[in-house]
Amino acid sequence: MNKVRFGSNEITPSKVVCVGRNYVAHIHELGNEIPQGMVLFVKPNSAISAQLASSHNGDQLHYEAELSYLYEKGKFTAVAIGLDLTKREVQSQLKAKSLPWERSKAFDGSALFTDFVPVPEEGELALRLSINDECVQQGGTSLMIYQPDVILEEVQSFMSLEDGDIIMTGTPAGVGNVPANAKFTASLLCDEQEIHTAQWVADQP
Repeated sequence: MNKVRFGSNEITPSKVVCVGRNYVAHIHELGNEIPQGMVLFVKPNSAISAQLASSHNGDQLHYEAELSYLYEKGKFTAVAIGLDLTKREVQSQLKAKSLPWERSKAFDGSALFTDFVPVPEEGELALRLSINDECVQQGGTSLMIYQPDVILEEVQSFMSLEDGDIIMTGTPAGVGNVPANAKFTASLLCDEQEIHTAQWVADQP
């Protein structure tokens, strides 16, 4: 089973629950409609990886940076930046046929996470993602359609969460292809102050 890190502890999530279409600007950039209800899907533990891939089985991958929360003892205890890697072309084909997204979202290696840090007691959380030192994504809780506590309540209304599970809360605008050999820098911000950062380098296709 794949693991993530919180302080000195290694955590084994049983699953990753993801929110789709939670930022209006991102909805518009992909030409989607604002949904009437919360869009949710699941990635299995096998999706978690430490290696950023630029492609999977010949399909080009897109990055989506997201505020990601660790669930423990009934609440969110820690937060990280996650990358929801997506096969955009495959996803578009599935959507056109009204089919589920798993082939484009739940494949092995499709979820990466920085180390988790304790959720700050107060302050607005946000993320910043840079590729080769150029900022490509930035956004946070103030731009979300559904706030993290609302997401948790909705998920728990129909699905049991285990300690160590992760909820990814959606991506701001600015998604795009994962370039091979590119350096990705993910920064977690609280009230615009950086509290954690991590880097990945994308592998060759």
